[in-house]
Amino acid sequence: MKRVVVLGSTGSIGTQTLDVIRQHPGLFQVVGLAAHRRADELQAQAHEFGVTHFALADAAAAQTAGLPGGLSALIDLATLPEADLVVVAVAGVIGLEPTLAAIHAGKSIALASKEVLVAAGEFLMPLARARSVAVLPIDSEHSALFQCLQGYRLDQISRLILTASGGPFRGKQTADLENVTVAQALDHPTWRMGGKITVDSATLMNKGLETIEAHWLFDVPIDRVEAVVHRQSIVHSLVELSDGSVLAQLGWPDMRLPIQIAMTYPERIGPPARPWNPVDTPHLTFEPIDDVTFRCLALARDAGRQGGLLPCAMNAADEVAARAFLDGKLRFLEISDVVEEVMSACPTGTVDLANVLETDQWARVRARESIDQRLLCSHE
Repeated sequence: MKRVVVLGSTGSIGTQTLDVIRQHPGLFQVVGLAAHRRADELQAQAHEFGVTHFALADAAAAQTAGLPGGLSALIDLATLPEADLVVVAVAGVIGLEPTLAAIHAGKSIALASKEVLVAAGEFLMPLARARSVAVLPIDSEHSALFQCLQGYRLDQISRLILTASGGPFRGKQTADLENVTVAQALDHPTWRMGGKITVDSATLMNKGLETIEAHWLFDVPIDRVEAVVHRQSIVHSLVELSDGSVLAQLGWPDMRLPIQIAMTYPERIGPPARPWNPVDTPHLTFEPIDDVTFRCLALARDAGRQGGLLPCAMNAADEVAARAFLDGKLRFLEISDVVEEVMSACPTGTVDLANVLETDQWARVRARESIDQRLLCSHE
């Protein structure tokens, strides 16, 4: 039986992780849970699974609920002596220090928080490899790559090809996006996800973040990680090998499968959802990505190419800008403008924990200043 801690248990990935555990009660035992601020839901989960170690990431909400809280509580959960696997599904860079602590403690990691590797992959992945700690991807695209790469050496890989649904604005030009509403941006054609990641899908920033994540996860140069639009979201990623062979992983757009794969590796168990049947989707299409209209992808790739602290600053600026758009404080096209502005002023320095956390906070402040200035100008 694998003993599991779930960080982000009330979010989309967290709740689906618990669905997988419910389907296989003899394989998993939940020993720790953490949510952001949904105390009632967290306590209901703890009661259901008989968990005695649980906490809220939001310290104020934790104090109100009389629960352990804050970053230190997440780190305590990630390093529980009895835990075998830590599922990191919290949103944003808050997942970095618990992930790092879990690696130091020798825990296997099932990682859904792509921001962790975007901001700190440069030092986190070498540490995981040095300590022989498995970092198993939960993102559907990286799970697909992980599965296709089994048994192959780095020198046998020509390209990693991520697929993108294209989001709700596939085929649109810049002029068509001037007056995009929040409701339109959240109307994803195939996946149902949280607000921020859905906005990232609409701007294609998510493919930029995934490109950097793939670069660190699989130790493949950033310019050998590409993306194409695949509207049906059936092919989750492809790998081109040095002899020209192309391998792909296919399945319905259901996150329970990549979650289960990360949790059970190297074993395979019964499907958590209906298996895909080729005759149900006979027409699969692929198109090039428009990274001129959707500038966030190009910005993220550039950040990944330059490396250093730039990916961290880019990610933090995007989080702030996407939230401002959801709150009605920023226009859709201005998201990339804010990200680019923050990137252009990014400080340089060694990529270590202290500098990553400092850069993350600096970029958030700089992004908020940019957004406030834009609001001020729009009201003049």
